[in-house]
Amino acid sequence: MTRFDEAYYRRYYFNTRTAVTGKAEMRARGELIGAYSNHIGLPVRRLLDAGCGIGLLRAPLLRAFPRAEYTGLEYSEYLCGKYGWTRGSLADWSADPFDLVVCYDVLQYLDDYTAARALANLGRLTRGVLYLSALTARDWRENCDRTRTDRNVHLRDAEWYATRLKRNFRPSGAGFWVRRGAPLTTWEMETAFA
Repeated sequence: MTRFDEAYYRRYYFNTRTAVTGKAEMRARGELIGAYSNHIGLPVRRLLDAGCGIGLLRAPLLRAFPRAEYTGLEYSEYLCGKYGWTRGSLADWSADPFDLVVCYDVLQYLDDYTAARALANLGRLTRGVLYLSALTARDWRENCDRTRTDRNVHLRDAEWYATRLKRNFRPSGAGFWVRRGAPLTTWEMETAFA
């Protein structure tokens, strides 16, 4: 897709006036992911950043998990050439399962069919914990800065994602989903009520 070319990333990531996120926000997000994973006892040796973009989460995640093998998966041919990421679509990319999978703001770019396939594939790719965030219809109405957020996306309700995720995961709140059957302890009051 030529949509995710140099001009797209210049606007949404490199131009400080129009960037949708920055290093400080992503550093805090990476610290949250690391703290939660450590809190529930997840040993992270293999880490997948699915839809890694320009790699803003890479350094914070590797600080949290210094012994982990990091894989950045990206669909953009431009970014794969620039940063050396593994090129592929989350809907059908295959690999041995990862202890931790991060999928931050990717799924809203996929149509319903492809997004549903990607969610099923996340179930195959995740051995322990999935951290997932996607722009929802409610976020568009109430939370995001529309002057900086790409509006060329598929807006769905959070329940659309949750229904599909619950096939393979238990919700744990704050974007965390624990793989069903994983030997990880989550306390009831620290878990999302579903």
